[in-house]
Amino acid sequence: MKNTVLYSWRKIGGLAVSLAILLFTFAACQEDDETTKKAAQNIDKTLLYGKWKNNNKTGEYWKYESNNTGSTWDESEDVHEDEAQAFRWTLSGSELKQFHKMESGEAEIPKGEYTITTLSASSLKYKDKFKSYSFTKVE
Repeated sequence: MKNTVLYSWRKIGGLAVSLAILLFTFAACQEDDETTKKAAQNIDKTLLYGKWKNNNKTGEYWKYESNNTGSTWDESEDVHEDEAQAFRWTLSGSELKQFHKMESGEAEIPKGEYTITTLSASSLKYKDKFKSYSFTKVE
């Protein structure tokens, strides 16, 4: 009987340690989420203004204007800035949304919803549900 009681206490002790580890893990994740939210509130959208080179695709550029419009083009496909695809963008916290304008009319197509992870005077990084993107400011 003594061994059975000792075994039961070891089992309870093991469960308690496992529960403590689980709670600590969730608390750490929650702290990371709060840090991300605070950083998102401090994004300076004026840093987004300008011309950015896509580090993931050679020849692709994105230009963000202060009036929440922009343009994108891909020189590797022989499309230059004067032939660029126009878009409108919004930034709320760290959430960047792009809406591409159709060539005929004023219709817009939602292009993407991204979460900005880095925005500085020279570097822009954002991600969607599937991929991360990296840009370097060129103007």
